[in-house]
Amino acid sequence: MLRTLLLGATIIAGTAGSVALAQVPPADQPPGNGNATVSPGTPTPPSDAFSAPSPNAPQSPGVNAANIPDGPPADPSEATPMVDQVTANPAHDDWPGYARDDRATRFSPLDQITPSNIGHLKRAFIYHTGSKPGPGQTNKWAAETTPIKVGDGLYMCSALNDMMRIDPATGKEIWHFHANEKYESIPYTAACKAVVYYTSSTVPEGEHCHHRILEATLDERLIEVDSEDGKVCEGFGWHGMVNLMKGMGESVPGFVAETAPPPIVNGAIITNQEILDGQRRWAPSGVIRGYDAETGRFLWAWDVNRPHEHGEPKEGEHYSRGTPNSWAAMIGDNALGLVYVPTGNSAADYYSAMRSPEENRVSSAVVAIDVKTGEPRWVFQTVHKDVWDYDIGSQPTLMDFTKPDGSTVPALIMPTKRGQTFVLDRRTGDPVLPVEERPAPSPGMVPGDTRSPTQPWSVGMPRLGFAPLKEADMWGMSPIDQLYCRLKYRRAHYVGEFTPPSIDKPWLEYPGYNGGSDWGSVAYDEKTGILIANWNNTPMYDQLVSRKKADKLGLMPVDDPNFKPGGGGAEGAGAMAETPYGIVVSPFWDEYTGMMCNRPPYGMITAIDMHTQKVLWQHPLGSARANGPFGLPTHLPLTIGTPNNGGPVITAGGLIFVAATTDNMIHAFDIHTGKEVWNDVLPGGGQATPMTYEYKGKQYVAIMAGGHHFMMTPVTDDLVVYALDNVN
Repeated sequence: MLRTLLLGATIIAGTAGSVALAQVPPADQPPGNGNATVSPGTPTPPSDAFSAPSPNAPQSPGVNAANIPDGPPADPSEATPMVDQVTANPAHDDWPGYARDDRATRFSPLDQITPSNIGHLKRAFIYHTGSKPGPGQTNKWAAETTPIKVGDGLYMCSALNDMMRIDPATGKEIWHFHANEKYESIPYTAACKAVVYYTSSTVPEGEHCHHRILEATLDERLIEVDSEDGKVCEGFGWHGMVNLMKGMGESVPGFVAETAPPPIVNGAIITNQEILDGQRRWAPSGVIRGYDAETGRFLWAWDVNRPHEHGEPKEGEHYSRGTPNSWAAMIGDNALGLVYVPTGNSAADYYSAMRSPEENRVSSAVVAIDVKTGEPRWVFQTVHKDVWDYDIGSQPTLMDFTKPDGSTVPALIMPTKRGQTFVLDRRTGDPVLPVEERPAPSPGMVPGDTRSPTQPWSVGMPRLGFAPLKEADMWGMSPIDQLYCRLKYRRAHYVGEFTPPSIDKPWLEYPGYNGGSDWGSVAYDEKTGILIANWNNTPMYDQLVSRKKADKLGLMPVDDPNFKPGGGGAEGAGAMAETPYGIVVSPFWDEYTGMMCNRPPYGMITAIDMHTQKVLWQHPLGSARANGPFGLPTHLPLTIGTPNNGGPVITAGGLIFVAATTDNMIHAFDIHTGKEVWNDVLPGGGQATPMTYEYKGKQYVAIMAGGHHFMMTPVTDDLVVYALDNVN
């Protein structure tokens, strides 16, 4: 799902109690670590259940927002060779990529700001992107932006995909590219996590578009502009743009969108896209595609149900619909020639009986794709036959893992919404730390939709989560509220993690679909081996409903002519059209007070020593100051632990910076002790990942305080930048 969950009120504390499938071998091979098969005799839908709608249905007006000519279908090709990029070996002063470097560590070597002098950290400037809801527009804003800094430029995008360069010391705008994104193109959320800095291998130094800024947009375009003047690179695509809706078939504006920065691996721009959850079984495709970073030329496609057809669809065809999509930030390994794709589940998240075997192999998984051919090299699945919306929202982090015998393994850290953190050999997908298949509730409660009898558990890493729920753990601001939550607990079906979906009554989903870890991902210091993760503890209360009931509730997909906002969307209730059921989803809370039914904390931050896989420290993250019953702030400075979205960063100065929480604050912690050493109240919600850079001898810390509509934090267009007030 689209990456957020507000549980608005936290809390007055203290009240009541052909592929080398590393994990998905062919059916004639025994299951390996992290692999499970469904029970023999599982009903198989008829073959026509895997058939998508006619490809002849036209795309609605506005889907190709810039009216970019498509041209004939392209065959697979290879990328123009790439020169080394700034993220391969970042300059000491810079933050040149979304997660700073090619390994997505979110670690900076800057050490001017330390626990001993952070009391002098003050606001240096605020920059306004200009993107906020307009008069009469429903608030769908949540910028989620992390700026990048290269040399003397600070580059970023707005929630509606304008790109800009600003002065790193003053916030003065140097140029502003207007993407002309339409409100109708906003999916669930107006967001742009970051832009990408690219250096051309064909345009000489000093010429226009030697250094470029790239973004992928909400209305499905790739756009490249010159880093110096912000003007489009005419040699890229059609006047600087590529239409990513080509080959996608029937759709409407806002159904398909790009919010994550596309990685460039060996000259190939790799694109993924979020598809609105809860709409219909035959939603647009989750296809992964490669495009040439120099020219925008199509390179290849990985289309789950067309696994060996790597060209664009022929006339009268489209990419296979309803397949698992990937919306998280991806990461690549240039040396191995791989891009690592965190996937979600197929369309109609809570019903799996209509999914093809190919879809079941790669959903809620890490898929390593060869960036030269588009062929998968390996797959590691984190949930089998996912019907809990446990899609992977986190970006993988790359590391070199030292084994007990002293040998080093090129590894990948994959956080998940379940709070299970998998450490894999990024060459093969094999677990580096132990993974066990453990029994899971099965066969399930929905006719013809059998659950997997086992699920993978990363037993070699500490879990970012708590014990299963118990009735005695129900919580409230008064005994009556606690009793109400106990009754809700009793009314629901719950047998622990992976409780199967049910039709006759609600079921409890715990962990909820917002984490564990979500799109904020983790930070990692390679020198000390310390990994930092902030995460959520927020159960959900779900129920499948019959098609007749879904119709009565007014649930309909976004492409229905009668669709109205609130009639089934990415988060919450959804139509799941073209299946037998709709879905009703809500937080497990007291809907009268807006308070969660499980006891706090609802947000945590954890430090793990990756050398020993032990927790160094862990405590709640976020205060009650802006949270409380009935949506009213308590103004209490109690560290209760709030829902959070956005990631942490680590600096060589011994600090962790993280915002993310619903208390509208940015926090700094001493990485060695976990003690909070500084904070500041932001003008809006800090649902973004901060970054840090140095310019002319001074270290800065930046956070986009754009807020989040669903987290119910204040929405602004403010980039807030800090520096020490005692350094000139």
